[in-house]
Amino acid sequence: MIHLKSEEDLKQMRLAGVILARIMRQLRQSIEPGMTTGEIDKIAAELAQKEKVIAAFKDYKGYPASICASVNDEIVHGIPGIRSLEEGDILSLDFGINYQGYFSDTAFTVGIGKINPKCKKLIEVTKQSLAEGIKKARVGNRLSDISHAVQDHVEKHGFSVVRQFVGHGIGRNLHEDPEIPNFGMAGRGPLLKHGMVLAIEPMVNMGSWESEIIENDWTAVTKDGLPSAHFEHTIAVTDNGPEILTAE
Repeated sequence: MIHLKSEEDLKQMRLAGVILARIMRQLRQSIEPGMTTGEIDKIAAELAQKEKVIAAFKDYKGYPASICASVNDEIVHGIPGIRSLEEGDILSLDFGINYQGYFSDTAFTVGIGKINPKCKKLIEVTKQSLAEGIKKARVGNRLSDISHAVQDHVEKHGFSVVRQFVGHGIGRNLHEDPEIPNFGMAGRGPLLKHGMVLAIEPMVNMGSWESEIIENDWTAVTKDGLPSAHFEHTIAVTDNGPEILTAE
């Protein structure tokens, strides 16, 4: 069931989004070659504590860290640890928080130092595909209009959309209905209404869309070993158009 948020819910979720965006901005500024993903996780946990919010991923279904830190061919759910970031890597950071019972979720991908042009294009296209999807998050559209807009933009630039993982509704729970694929035909699925809050999150591969889970039972990687990028925003569908709650 899709829960429409009240004006009070939206007010609280805006605050959650502002806090998360502030944390992510500080995380982005802290990243540099030589850091480990575990060090970034520690910074995220400290920032969450400072902001008096709960790191939403920690212990969620047994997940062992505060953030997801996915490097190069890791698509999503990369577990932070001793891996050092090297010049030329690309890093996807996904983080969610619980602010007074309301959740917010966002992700971005960055290059570490100088990266090759194709990785740079992958990151840019993924970020643009999120923007294209958000444009379709309007009252009166169908859910799959978002999905189709993402897929169309990605494939137009020669990349592929991950099928195994999708976006989701969000609110009093980290994951709520509806699921939001990043692929599919337009004009299908639930009608978008004022008060829906969605976490739209394209995951885009340089090569094939196929993925697999490695032995830690969490981290998804590309089957062909080529890089992947990930962007996400929590957005509210409103009568005035889509509102990005996690805009930095």
